[in-house]
Amino acid sequence: MEILLSNSSDKPIYEQITSQIKEMIMKGELKPGEAMPSMRKLAKSLHVSVITTQRAYDDLQRDGFILTVPAKGTFVSTQNQDFIREENLRRIEAHLTDAVSLARENGLSLDELRSTLELIYRED
Repeated sequence: MEILLSNSSDKPIYEQITSQIKEMIMKGELKPGEAMPSMRKLAKSLHVSVITTQRAYDDLQRDGFILTVPAKGTFVSTQNQDFIREENLRRIEAHLTDAVSLARENGLSLDELRSTLELIYRED
């Protein structure tokens, strides 16, 4: 698991950790049931305090992305698939909203925008 931290970011370090782990889970890079590194191990590998990784893990657990099992460890939640789908739908809607705004600013019609979306969707 590779997490990149930036001292020049406006986001606190724990939020950078949280958002990158969420992204890895939503993209399927971290699979449901997969073991997460311990807070100490993650803190050591990122050169941050355990308090910082604990804050990130607490946020991830609160949001349903990870589950901590006492004496066993922390794992990617297997029960968050609906949540991940909703989160991804929210992200898609945000991107489409940006695309619609840009299309309107440039005078594209709904049909032109729809044709472009269909073309891009069918490329793969």
